[in-house]
Amino acid sequence: MSLIAGLILISAAVLEVSGDAVTRMGLRQSRWVYVLCGALMLALYGIVVNTLRWDFSKLLGVYVSFFALVSVLSGALFFREIVPASTWIGLGVIMLGGLIIQFGPK
Repeated sequence: MSLIAGLILISAAVLEVSGDAVTRMGLRQSRWVYVLCGALMLALYGIVVNTLRWDFSKLLGVYVSFFALVSVLSGALFFREIVPASTWIGLGVIMLGGLIIQFGPK
């Protein structure tokens, strides 16, 4: 995987996690402008992730590992959630799956 591909996947994951967080905040506070902003961020994620010209199954298979990593780290760092060991172990399994998809036979 190239550095550019990794940056695209990280950017897409940040957009998706952020878009979901903003949408969630908007729904909980009945602030529809937040919901709209979150929806726009989620649409932008879809555009960014699909700039990579990989096979669809490989693209989303590998992307899921980036999304999972950003999601768990966001929960721990930004939302101050206590992440249980089982979640960290599950994240490791997901990351391993992403590596298998990325570097497995073509």
